[in-house]
Amino acid sequence: MSHDSLYAIPKNKVPPFEFDEAVVAVFPDMIERSVPGYALLLPLIGQIASRYAQPHSRCYDLGCSLGAVTLALRQQIQQDGVRITAVDNSAAMIETCEEIIGRSGPGLPVDLVEADICQIAITNASVVVLNFTFQFVPPTQRDALIQRIFDGLLPGGALILSEKVLFAPAELDDLLVTLHHDFKRANGYSDLEISQKRTALENVLISETVPQHQARLLRAGFASADLWFQAFNFVSLLAIK
Repeated sequence: MSHDSLYAIPKNKVPPFEFDEAVVAVFPDMIERSVPGYALLLPLIGQIASRYAQPHSRCYDLGCSLGAVTLALRQQIQQDGVRITAVDNSAAMIETCEEIIGRSGPGLPVDLVEADICQIAITNASVVVLNFTFQFVPPTQRDALIQRIFDGLLPGGALILSEKVLFAPAELDDLLVTLHHDFKRANGYSDLEISQKRTALENVLISETVPQHQARLLRAGFASADLWFQAFNFVSLLAIK
């Protein structure tokens, strides 16, 4: 696993963050050192998916990056006839993801798709996962994407939505951001790296509050939308159709 030092050198102008070849090369290290609870979250997503996956249905990993969620689904889902559709709009991510899945041994069949998750059809789905992906979707497209996911889910199907979120009041949000930055420092990131990464993500990663996410999910028709995981300002919601 290559060490993430993409923001270790001072830049006169920090370009917007994108999932290019440089990020792909260090992505496992980047996300492990940047997202509190990530290593715990993955198998729990697989466990939840194994409960809600229905025979002869599809499970979608939207914004699959290097396939960490896809691998968790492959390892834990036991129902007959299930296929996984893993989607990412980064060609570099899809190429490396294909190599990783190819080395992972037997498991559920996976269809890798290089596409914008806002454009693909969702059909015959029993589980859909958006694992720290939705926050990169332009806010004007978020309602339509959630509605399309709901419409494509089978009755009793599940959406697992993991996000970096905002909190109110502002004092609580500031505290959780500070704790997150402390987490990154404890994992070896310098103040320069933290600052430059935050600048790179400005206007690229746009967070919302948990109530905003829940309201959108309920508007789309989900029967429930509950918080089941939190590590500082990183959370995961489970919505059931």
